Amino acid sequence: MVVGSTREHGGRRCPCHWLSYHGGPFNVSAGRRWRLLPFRTWTELGDEADGGVAAVREAAVVEADGLAKGATGRLARRSDGLVVVFSPDNRSAPVAAVLNSRRTRGHSLLRDPRHNKGLSFTEKERDAHYLRGLLPPVVLSQDLQEKRMLQNVRQFQVPLQRYMALMDLQERNERLFYKLLIDNVEELLPVVYTPTVGEACQKYGSIFRRPQGLYVSLKDKGRILEVLRNWPEKSIQVIVVTDGERILGLGDLGCQGMGIPVGKLALYTALGGVRPSACLPITIDVGTNNEDLLKDEFYIGLKQRRATGQEYSELLDEFMAAVRQNYGQKVLVQFEDFANHNAFTLLEKYRTNHLVFNDDIQGTAAVVLAGLIAALKSVGGTLADHTFLFFGAGEAGTGIAELVALEISRQAKVSVEEARKKIWLVDSKGLIVTSRKETLQPFKKRYAHEHEPVKDLLGAIKRPIILALSNPTSQSECTAEQAYTWSQGRAIFGSGSPFDPVKYNDKLFVPAQANNAYIFPGFGLGVVISGAVRVSDDMVLAAGMASQLPRPKDLVKYAESCMYSPVYRSYR
Repeated sequence: MVVGSTREHGGRRCPCHWLSYHGGPFNVSAGRRWRLLPFRTWTELGDEADGGVAAVREAAVVEADGLAKGATGRLARRSDGLVVVFSPDNRSAPVAAVLNSRRTRGHSLLRDPRHNKGLSFTEKERDAHYLRGLLPPVVLSQDLQEKRMLQNVRQFQVPLQRYMALMDLQERNERLFYKLLIDNVEELLPVVYTPTVGEACQKYGSIFRRPQGLYVSLKDKGRILEVLRNWPEKSIQVIVVTDGERILGLGDLGCQGMGIPVGKLALYTALGGVRPSACLPITIDVGTNNEDLLKDEFYIGLKQRRATGQEYSELLDEFMAAVRQNYGQKVLVQFEDFANHNAFTLLEKYRTNHLVFNDDIQGTAAVVLAGLIAALKSVGGTLADHTFLFFGAGEAGTGIAELVALEISRQAKVSVEEARKKIWLVDSKGLIVTSRKETLQPFKKRYAHEHEPVKDLLGAIKRPIILALSNPTSQSECTAEQAYTWSQGRAIFGSGSPFDPVKYNDKLFVPAQANNAYIFPGFGLGVVISGAVRVSDDMVLAAGMASQLPRPKDLVKYAESCMYSPVYRSYR
């Protein structure tokens, strides 16, 4: 490998690269076969302000073998073991050589999940990349490898074991992982996402093998930009970040909440088609108030109480500023599983000057609005004709309520304040009514109404729409069986995590799944490809109303034309 600059020869551009051997130039272009490579795959070590790094970033990257023996200078290393040597005499010159040992090249390739194809490397590719002997002699297609992996996953009876097997696959063969997930999304979605990811987060310290994503902690205060620059990919489009304080319905899991950003971004690729290299999972570790984790010798995070107030705010401010400086203003930052008291504050604080989206507040609201609109086909009427009761007045409950109120106001041509009168909320202390207004949190006060008691809730509802949204399954407000039994088979039921079909009065009911996975991957993709710099309420509302749009004639073909493809490409 060689890094350098092209030169003019007879009025034409030529991939002629000059290397510095102990101060002497040497032309290595003659008789060589060159191939341009994207420079973004390189990670520079050393001072970012160094002119040598800046200059080489502008240079072409070309490939050749057996060059630069004995070259000296400042080093930079790529993830697969290739080494760049900067000239020690002139750091500002775009002159560098890359040492690539034949003995390590193929071995490193097999450990690069982005490019590893396992047994699918062809005979020609095995010779070209020094893989001969490092793999069994058989060549298997990607489809056959997928079939074998699916059989292996199905052999595990415990969901957590299936999760670990899939994560191992993602870490060694990225394309095979995504092909397996895309082709079997209905079967594997509950494994890489809820409900299994909840158990994975609870046991993250025990099952931890190799780091996935980026960890930012209180120890990094004042150096967060430096931490972000340690991530090898530079062209990031989507960041999913959590502080682990409210992981699903499981509470404070601290640093072990990393499983959520990793799982969400896997779905950004599998369901939204965003390139894996453009996704960055981040956990911000400010401590934990979970006593069990603080006492756990295998806990991977800071063993201290959560930072709050100014210390917490300053860390988040530095993080958001560093993200913008390092990746630009068009990188989407998705807040995930922050506690209520921080989630609303952070969304309101940053939505006016950053491209941010809170999945718990806005994503849940959009998917529930879509579900309600779909259910109207069965129950009849418009949104304004119905009354809505939310059991829970946190991020999800109030986020849904606000989006439903916004749509009611548009349909009925009334104010949002008037539309809110159709919506009732229940929190941990009961129904939210005007007599409690003085003790309510600000985001709940707008839904405090005068209470008119109803003795028989079921008698007041002809056909209830019941959406049990809490995850994982163990935290669901009710089961599908309970909903159908209580409503005598009249309910339209949906849940955050999947439930098996229920038989009631000799009739089989198949529960729907009202999960954010139907919204955030496509929503994030739309935000990224549109070049948006802010997320507005109208955009979230449009996502919730998308189910009313006309479907393409061939939905699968249309989707595939827009998405990242996990099919193996020729390596050369």
